Amino acid sequence: QVQLVESGGGLVQAGGSLRLSCVASGRTSARYAMGWFRQAPGKVREFVAAISWSGGNTLYGNSVKGRFAISRDNAENTVYLQMNSLKPEDTAVYYCTADSWSTIGDVDFGSWGQGTQVTVSS
Repeated sequence: QVQLVESGGGLVQAGGSLRLSCVASGRTSARYAMGWFRQAPGKVREFVAAISWSGGNTLYGNSVKGRFAISRDNAENTVYLQMNSLKPEDTAVYYCTADSWSTIGDVDFGSWGQGTQVTVSS
């Protein structure tokens, strides 16, 4: 079991940037892949990005490719999401997840944090 705590959300103007952080605790000795999902009110949870334990493999949702970048620091048990060129459509609660690489993109698997709100104004 792993516990996840997200931070770094806030209010930003369109075109601006934010960096989200997610700190893992508990069974951090396990070599989890980690990732980010987001959910806007009334919408399903959407895959954003994922990174393997080693950092050698990354995946991005089509809506954020070229704008967002995921990274991790295993010494600090932390995964980051650098968000650039933000759009109002990026407004959502962003959730961190830890899972096996094979199922990291599946919303029905893995451990989840409580989320951090990102609001992008026009």
